[in-house]
Amino acid sequence: MPGNPYAAGTAYSPPPSGHYAPHRGGVVLTLGILGIVLCFILGIFAWVMGSDDLQKMRAGQMDPSGYGTTQAGMICGMIATILAGIGFVVWILLVISLAAA
Repeated sequence: MPGNPYAAGTAYSPPPSGHYAPHRGGVVLTLGILGIVLCFILGIFAWVMGSDDLQKMRAGQMDPSGYGTTQAGMICGMIATILAGIGFVVWILLVISLAAA
């Protein structure tokens, strides 16, 4: 009976070549676009998921065929998050200027 691969003390080995975890490029891209259009929180998820998935693709643990889609989704998530940050700073400055008037 083979041992438990998740048991303490066992070394993790990546899957053999040709046996990758499926990529989530479509999900990451969808979240990135929705982050720009609807809610920046979805952009944060796209940024984090995309970064993690790209790292796994480079390590040979995830299907690399979705690299471009995943990268595009991550970039959209970054744009959504940065735009939200800029908007928040502008809003704070506006509130401060109106309170001082």
